[in-house]
Amino acid sequence: MLSLTIVVLATVAAGFIVWANDKRHAKYGAALPAGVAVAVAALAWIILMAAGFGYLPGLTWLPWVLPVVLGIAAAIIAVVFLGRTRARHDTERLTAILRR
Repeated sequence: MLSLTIVVLATVAAGFIVWANDKRHAKYGAALPAGVAVAVAALAWIILMAAGFGYLPGLTWLPWVLPVVLGIAAAIIAVVFLGRTRARHDTERLTAILRR
């Protein structure tokens, strides 16, 4: 359980860092990248532990590192996708309002 706690704390911190570094971070909430990162990392940790990687000599690092990497990647993908689509939708709505 300690490894899950550390994975969750690391991915929450990484999610907030991803949010802070995005230039379109005003388009979505600060908790979104952190939440996506935690969800993906926790699911990856559960899968890796269920597969037995936490108890194999030489592979015990896998449930500690891989979920954090996957969580950070998921947060970056979510931010890029949502930032672009939200900015495009907001621009379209603003243009429609201004044309009236």
